[in-house]
Amino acid sequence: MSPPQKQEFILLSDILGLSLLVDSINHPKPPSSTEGSVLGPFHTHDAPTLELGSNMSGDEAGEPLLCVCTVRDTRGNPVAGVKVDIWETDSSGHYDVQHADRGAPSERCVMVSDADGRFWFRGIRPVSYPIPHDGPVGKLLERLGRHCWRPAHLHFMFAKEGWDHLITALYMRNDRYETTDAVFGVKASLIVDLDRVDAATAKEYGDPQLEGAWLLRHEFILVSEEDTAALRDRNAVEALAKLGLRMRLVDHLPVPELD
Repeated sequence: MSPPQKQEFILLSDILGLSLLVDSINHPKPPSSTEGSVLGPFHTHDAPTLELGSNMSGDEAGEPLLCVCTVRDTRGNPVAGVKVDIWETDSSGHYDVQHADRGAPSERCVMVSDADGRFWFRGIRPVSYPIPHDGPVGKLLERLGRHCWRPAHLHFMFAKEGWDHLITALYMRNDRYETTDAVFGVKASLIVDLDRVDAATAKEYGDPQLEGAWLLRHEFILVSEEDTAALRDRNAVEALAKLGLRMRLVDHLPVPELD
């Protein structure tokens, strides 16, 4: 019912909005930080760790893209040594794991931010694509009168000890599915504009042939585990109060207030 190429159970959670709801409860974000998005069913643990500036795509049919990113904290300080998982589809709208003849991983990699919190890589311009819809999830979408398409995006996952785990994505502005994402992943703060690489930028990043490629610049803001835990507790207390329940938290768990 749910082979690796489809992951029906994860897709079901995604199209019902449950994945995003759980993430927003477990990983609340202050206004100044990068919001989360859905993990999706196609992240893997075999992505190669590449040097900064490497090309993670073997898709020659895709439109070349240079991504230049920085990781900072909520005070604007760079965060070095962050493990960053990055993945996207190929130009046909398929993740590598959806191909039966998949060999080495493609359109995915792991990088580590440098001393200035920077990481940069080459890939291809993301394309919109349909989630697998020839199984139970597709039938449910059809019954609900909903389409199965996702807007063009790049996935990112950030991990470093002491920092709240961040799973997010960047969505290309003006995609036709920007406001009707089948899995509710799009948030206004995650919609980005693309530019073109000029000669100076191509030279700066060591490859004159990059001139004319698509360019994406973005700054990701991480939150400490301590700040996230405090915000999560505050949200829990406020939610319980709205239900008329007098509770206090002990080790992050609700305990009734006794007179």
